[in-house]
Parts: sequence; structure tokens; C-alpha cells
Amino acid sequence: MAEKRVLMLVTNTGQIEGGPKTGLWLEEFAVPYEKFTERGYQVQVASIKGGKAPIDERSLPKDGRWEEAIKRLEDTVPLHALSAEAFDALFLPGGHGTMFDLPGNPDLEKVIRAMYESGKVVAAVCHGPAGFVDMRLSDGQYLVKGKKLTSFTNEEERAGKLERYMPFLLESRLREQGAIFEKKPLWSDHVVIDGNLITGQNPQSSKSIAEAVIDALENK
Repeated sequence: MAEKRVLMLVTNTGQIEGGPKTGLWLEEFAVPYEKFTERGYQVQVASIKGGKAPIDERSLPKDGRWEEAIKRLEDTVPLHALSAEAFDALFLPGGHGTMFDLPGNPDLEKVIRAMYESGKVVAAVCHGPAGFVDMRLSDGQYLVKGKKLTSFTNEEERAGKLERYMPFLLESRLREQGAIFEKKPLWSDHVVIDGNLITGQNPQSSKSIAEAVIDALENK
């Protein structure tokens, strides 16, 4: 069986204008990264612009975990330099930075459309589904229309006290574009699978969504 290839795309946004520093929420990248590499998958780490990816300092571990994953964030490949055809799965980790540079990005839209419409796994966790906002398929319909999915919820955003800095509430926007949004109480481990679209609610879902992606790839 051919080796599986996973494209992990992270944010380049490390500062909220008029607000706090932000970036990638590390657990949502590092835990799936470790799961994928332990499985023997090739993982390509990319970002919208390339280069060093900012990590939200609040998500850094105090025990030295995830060293290899952190190293992979030092020099990411720009998304425009990659082809969707080279990968079996796309994985979008979250962090508040994704709310600013993922929605409406034409390179990301092209990759998502190509991978989703060819039946490849498209997955995102927490704020990662920001990459699905405003994204349309070849028939002109929103990707999320009629799809069961989840993301960081409005309640979790308010509990984290960063709601006022966000350009929109992710749950609300996904619902507006036709998503069948499913959620559990704050900080619950929750993953939703609808065909080849796999989503996780929050950082607590990082391990479960990685396992769901692996299961989808292995049993395809």
C-alpha cells in the first residue's frame, strides 16, 4: 500500500490588530502531527505565506513536549507552491490566527475544492474550519451547506474572552452558510464525520480527530 501523505496547513497570523498576540494553537497541530507520523504518513507542513508559523504562547507546553512538531513549524512551505494532487488528506489545525488568513484565501479554496471533490479527506479542528468559510464548490454551493460539522463554538469563544477581537463568530458563520452544526458542552471532546469531511470542536478533540482521519485513510 502506498504511503499516505497529509498536508497540514497552519496560520501565519501572529497578531490580532488592536488585540493580543495569537497564532496556531499548538496542541491542535502537534497531537495530530505525532499521530500521523507514528502511523508512517508523510506530513507536509504548510502555511498561507510560508516561513515560520506563529504559535499562540498560551498553548506552549511547560514540559518540553512536541519538540519535533515545533521544529516543523520553523520553516513552512507556502501553500501556493503545493498541488492538491500530491496529498491524500488535508488537515487544518486551529488557533485564533486562522480566523484572519484562512477565510476567502484563493489558494486554500482551490486545494479544498480539489481534494473534497475528488473524495479525499478534508479535516479541521477548533478554529480550523474558518478555512471553510465562504468556500464554494464547483457547483457554486457553499462547501458547508447541508453538511454535518462542528468547530469552536460561540459559547467557547465567549468563555475564552476573545469574542470581541474576532471578525465573526465561527459557529454562527458556518450556520449562516448552511452547515448542520453539531456541538457538545464547553471543552467536550467532539468529532463529527460527514462523508470525507471531518471536524473537531476544540483542542480537547485533537487526538480524536487525528484518529478519525487515520481511520478514514486506512479504510478508504
